[in-house]
Amino acid sequence: MNTKYIDLIDQTYFFPTEEFELKDGQLQFHDIDLMALVEQYGAPLKFTYLPKISNNINRAKSWFDTAFAKADYKAKYHYCYCTKSSHFKHVLDEALSNDIHIETSSAFDINIVIKLKKEGKIKKDTFVICNGFKRDQYIQNIGDLIDSGQNCIPIIDNYEELTLLTDVTSKKFNVGIRIASEEEPKFEFYTSRLGIGYKNILSFYKSQIESNDQVQLKMLHFFINTGIRDNAYYWNELHKCLKVYVSLKKICPSLDSLNIGGGFPIKNSLVFDFDYEYMITEIVAQIKQVCDEAGVNVPHIFTEFGSFTVGESGGAIYKVLYQKQQNDREKWNMINSSFITTLPDSWAINKRFIMLALNRWNEEYERVLLGGLTCDSDDYYNSEQNVNAIYLPKYHKEKPLYIGFFNTGAYQESIGGFGGIQHCLIPAPKHILIDRDESGNITTKIFKEQQTSEQMLGILGY
Repeated sequence: MNTKYIDLIDQTYFFPTEEFELKDGQLQFHDIDLMALVEQYGAPLKFTYLPKISNNINRAKSWFDTAFAKADYKAKYHYCYCTKSSHFKHVLDEALSNDIHIETSSAFDINIVIKLKKEGKIKKDTFVICNGFKRDQYIQNIGDLIDSGQNCIPIIDNYEELTLLTDVTSKKFNVGIRIASEEEPKFEFYTSRLGIGYKNILSFYKSQIESNDQVQLKMLHFFINTGIRDNAYYWNELHKCLKVYVSLKKICPSLDSLNIGGGFPIKNSLVFDFDYEYMITEIVAQIKQVCDEAGVNVPHIFTEFGSFTVGESGGAIYKVLYQKQQNDREKWNMINSSFITTLPDSWAINKRFIMLALNRWNEEYERVLLGGLTCDSDDYYNSEQNVNAIYLPKYHKEKPLYIGFFNTGAYQESIGGFGGIQHCLIPAPKHILIDRDESGNITTKIFKEQQTSEQMLGILGY
């Protein structure tokens, strides 16, 4: 009988994949020996594989280049990184090494921009797209950025923001307008809280921008919460956006850019299937068709990919500490960390990541549940994206088992409160940066050691 863990994976998935392979019975991720990483640094640990960031950026650029060529699309594509996905310096440094632009969402984002400008990582002609609901410090920081000569485009979110911005700078500047998209019927609300409604954008332009000598409209911004998907809802919303664009373009010559936001999915299972190239080709073709039919020039296209940029670079490794047989059917493998604190999306929105054993692939497997260290009933992980169960090599006290969660690089540290107070005071694990040198050899270094009790006590005031 095929009862080994390797048999299960072979029978369930197409394995190996472009990221994963087995070597001497142990899992490799982009040719990284994960058990060697554990032996060197211990577990639990988080890691970031930096080359994957550049790889995904350049994949997207090539897809848009191909789509532009197919459609004879006479404009430019601009890749922006959505900083809220991960604000870490090592992420921004890697992303910006690929001639990209950035999108911000809050006041302190601008402080990061200023630091990166001083280091020469952000140039004056780098687009800084400023999204979000803006007040006080964010408005002031955007004004300072405009005054510095930076190529900054604040995206107007509501009727008051333009006046607030012109109050803090006397320089001329470009703006964008965000469309308040209508959400899918299954959502708890009908219209996004962000942006200005479809029917109100033209009147807003005429009343606040058209005769304003300090401001010119450069960009129309479009994004929907469910992201870029090949379904009737997405294409319908895109066409509604394009109708607004061509109507504006006919009365506003300075409008030359369309920002279609982010929303590319990332792999959450070994059976993940999404045709990125088809989607981009179809989006570009439809934009061109609508503009050609309306007799207006096609816009430059901006995207704001966040999770797609950084998500697949991250991973988390845990050790199975103990197994608890709670009843006839349920075996709990207890890990040496917490899902609530280190993978908060798995708890908050039931998000699933790729999960695989690192070692013992040639041994028999069993069905288990995974439990975290906190005394919280919600600190568990009980299924894969494509299977309503978890299977791992059988627990043996004398044979340590290590498991990895992959493509965890977006949002988990910021939502979990990196370096702050964790639920039940479970410490943030050690974080390793993995890169390649000029010869292509893998290099590793510690970004942050595991959080200490002294650091936590200091935050708490002890």
